[in-house]
Amino acid sequence: MHVRLVKSFDFQAAHWLPSFPEGHKCRQMHGHSYRVDVIVEGDIPEGETYLLDYGIMKKATEPIKNRLDHHCLNNIEGLEDPTSEMLAKWIYDRLKSSLPLLAEIHVSESHNSRCEYRG
Repeated sequence: MHVRLVKSFDFQAAHWLPSFPEGHKCRQMHGHSYRVDVIVEGDIPEGETYLLDYGIMKKATEPIKNRLDHHCLNNIEGLEDPTSEMLAKWIYDRLKSSLPLLAEIHVSESHNSRCEYRG
């Protein structure tokens, strides 16, 4: 049986977007309450009833959440221009080794704006 599992976490952070045009509101420091969905996908092994323990996903994401939560994203190496797109890739790259079944990362910076990254 093929399944997709989603484990989510939230964090708050500030940033500004230096690649946006002068005068754009996102060039100013501002913050978001982010939501990240971590999605793994695969076939449940023969004789098993689940793909992956959600606890493994939580353990893998905790250091990332702690690194991002209540920080200025621009000050984190690799996130000097922290658009939702770059943030999704940054998270994916840091989780792939500990979650080999990682399929997607979704980063929501508001209730109506989301980036989906599939590696």
